[in-house]
Amino acid sequence: MLVVDESASQRISDREAQVAEAIAGVEAQVARLGNTELRIARLGDAEGDRGTLLMGALAEAMAEVPRARLAGAILLTDGQLHDIEAAPDMPAPLHALLTGREDDWDRRLVVENAPAFAIIGEPVTLTLMVEDQGAAPEATTAPLEISIDGGEVQSFDVPVGEPLDLPLTLPHGGANVVQFTVPEAEGELTDRNNSAIVQINGVRDRLRVLLVSGEPHAGERTWRNLLKSDASVDLVHFTILRPPEKQDGVPVSELSLIAFPTRELFLDKIDEFDLIIFDRYKRRGILPTVYFDNVRAYVEDGGAVLVAAGPDFAGAESIYRSPLADILPATPTGRVIEGGFVPDITDVGERHPVTEGLEALGPGPEENERDAAPWGRRKTGSSTPPTPRRSSPAPSPAISR
Repeated sequence: MLVVDESASQRISDREAQVAEAIAGVEAQVARLGNTELRIARLGDAEGDRGTLLMGALAEAMAEVPRARLAGAILLTDGQLHDIEAAPDMPAPLHALLTGREDDWDRRLVVENAPAFAIIGEPVTLTLMVEDQGAAPEATTAPLEISIDGGEVQSFDVPVGEPLDLPLTLPHGGANVVQFTVPEAEGELTDRNNSAIVQINGVRDRLRVLLVSGEPHAGERTWRNLLKSDASVDLVHFTILRPPEKQDGVPVSELSLIAFPTRELFLDKIDEFDLIIFDRYKRRGILPTVYFDNVRAYVEDGGAVLVAAGPDFAGAESIYRSPLADILPATPTGRVIEGGFVPDITDVGERHPVTEGLEALGPGPEENERDAAPWGRRKTGSSTPPTPRRSSPAPSPAISR
C-alpha cells in the first residue's frame, strides 16, 4: 500500500517532481517482486482547514483489503500530519518516504494573539513571532513590515524565534485591516507564510450618533429614549421644524431657536460619528447635495448610515434621489401599497437574543380567531419591497412580513 500526500505543502519548491520520481521508483521495485500487487491511495488537503489527515487515508485504504494480504505500507509525505490519533493497528511494516532536502528551511510569520476590537486612539497589543524552521541560517533578527489599510509601510527589525508584543494604535473607526509581512529571505522554501492579515474593528470609548429627523413626530421621543438610555451613547439630534414650503407667517427673528451647525457636522466633523440616522427625512433643499456626497464618502470609509423611512422613500423627494444612492443596498420601485400583514418569527429570529422566545409571548389561536397565526394583524402603509441593487450584503431579518 502506497499512500501519497498531495496536500498544498507538497507543491512548494520541486516536491511535485520528487513525488512523481518516488512513485515511479516504488512501482518499478514492486513490479520486480513476485506475487505482489501495489495499491496507491492519494489524499489532498482536508476540508475545513483540518490539515493533512494521513492516518485516516491509510486506515481507509487498509479497510479495502484483507489484513492477511497486506505485506506493508509506505507513506510518501513531507512529514507533516494532523491526525496521529487515527493511526490504524498495523499488521505489517510501515515505512515513510520524505520529500524535501536536508538543507531546506523556511521562515514563517505567526500571529499568536490579535484582538477583534480596540478603542480608537488607545494602543492595543498584538503578539507576533517570526519562526525559522529546518536548516535555517543563524539569524537573531528579521525585518518586519507593517501597513494599515494598504497605507504607508513601516519597517522594523524583530527577534527571530521569540514572541513579540507589538503595540498598535488604530487610526479610525470600523474595520482596520493590518498587514504584517516578512520579506522573503534567500534560500527559504516559500514566501506564502511570510504574511498575515488581521482585521480589527475600531470603536470609540463612547458611541457618537447623529440623528436627523425630517419632521416632528411622536416617534422622535422613541428614538431619543432608545439612544439616551445607554450612558455610553453621545447623541446629537437635528430636527427640521420648518420646511421651506411651510408658510405660517411667523418671522424668523421671533423663533427662539439656535441655528444648527450643519456645515460643521456634515463637512468638518462627520468622521467623528459612528452612526448617522436619517429619520423620515425627505429632500426639500435643506441639506445641500454636497452634504449627502460627504455622507456617501463617510460610509465608503467605514462609517454607518441607517435610513428609517416609510412611503416617502418611494416618492420624488426620496433620500434615495441623492448621492446616497451609491451606498443604499436597494432601489425603491416607486409604488406604495397599503394593507395588513401578520409578523412571523423566522428561523434566524428564533436564535436571535432579541426575538428568541418572543412567539411564546403572543396571543394563542383561541385569542385571535380572525387570523390563523398567533400574532395579530398589523396595518401598514409602506412602499413595496425595494429592488436589490448590486450584491450589497443585507442582514438576515429576525421578523419577516
